[in-house]
Amino acid sequence: MGESGGGWRRAGIAGAAIGVLAAGAAAGVAVERLTVSRSVRRKARLALDATGPYGTLRGTPGRALADDGTILAYETDEASSSVTVVFSHGFCLNQDSWHYQRAALRGRVRTVFWDQRGHGRSERGEGEPVGIELLGRDLKAVIDAAAPVGPLVLVGHSMGGMTVMALAEQYPELVRDRVVGVAFVGTSPGRLEEVSYGLPLAGVNAVRRVLPGVLRALGSQAELVEKGRRATADLFAGLVRKYSFASRDVDPAVVRFAERMIESVPVDVVADFYPAFGAHDKLAALAAFRGLPALALVGDQDLVTPAAHTEAIVEALPGAASVVVPDAGHLVMLERPGAVGEALAALLARAGEGPDNG
Repeated sequence: MGESGGGWRRAGIAGAAIGVLAAGAAAGVAVERLTVSRSVRRKARLALDATGPYGTLRGTPGRALADDGTILAYETDEASSSVTVVFSHGFCLNQDSWHYQRAALRGRVRTVFWDQRGHGRSERGEGEPVGIELLGRDLKAVIDAAAPVGPLVLVGHSMGGMTVMALAEQYPELVRDRVVGVAFVGTSPGRLEEVSYGLPLAGVNAVRRVLPGVLRALGSQAELVEKGRRATADLFAGLVRKYSFASRDVDPAVVRFAERMIESVPVDVVADFYPAFGAHDKLAALAAFRGLPALALVGDQDLVTPAAHTEAIVEALPGAASVVVPDAGHLVMLERPGAVGEALAALLARAGEGPDNG
């Protein structure tokens, strides 16, 4: 293999690790490579891509205009209830990550699902560096466009939960006047620099020192990295599996669906978003939700936003329902949809229809 081929392959290995700090996944991939040919693995991925309804649920499309002119894509599923449930997805995902919850609530309650900037069908935007505060303003723009009146229940996973916190920090009057319930799923109010990702502390600290520079470099040669990402699909799959799911019985089609969502986010978008997480600190913002029906839910084996971060949310919101889902990882809403669905149903029952602001 020539020098250029070796270069893009090395870039691909780095690109595959973007967004997750990996250890141990490569060993499992190595074992698989000893027993299953590359062509068979590729055929298996293609077969899984065509399996199941994941990512096929669509609603009425709409567009919201962010305050910097970025167009944000959202969809609504209409129902006769007066409350609107707004779902915000996590980093490197899109609105389809709520597949099971969307299916369960369809026809029962009005819902809004949106793609964060740079993800899914939303534009990336230019100018202001990406920060959690900017995402909070994006959520406000989506609410203004898709649910301008009436009671709201806000649901956020991972970065989406941080987005909900940023909304509350900047628009406390919106929470006071319209929000009748809130759910935080596998997310964090801050101190993400303390997360070990299941790795030795020394290794995590070393990665954190070099990762910003590596991301900037990779973001500047995105085409090279994306080509390498495809070439290292097996390693990428192992990383996604390790940091997204915990159980052995998760549907392989669901795992492949998660891979497709994550790999669809360009590496330069990943690079743009990464600094925002180190700066995220929204513990004080949770005060806006005190007294409201609240849910804080996490998988017991979440390596990205561990259960201790959900405990901090519960401490800040006395009376919040605390749910730790056994044998579940970071993408708990895909891995254990039944448990998440039950918890959301209980939250909606507590929230009721809310005040009529229509």
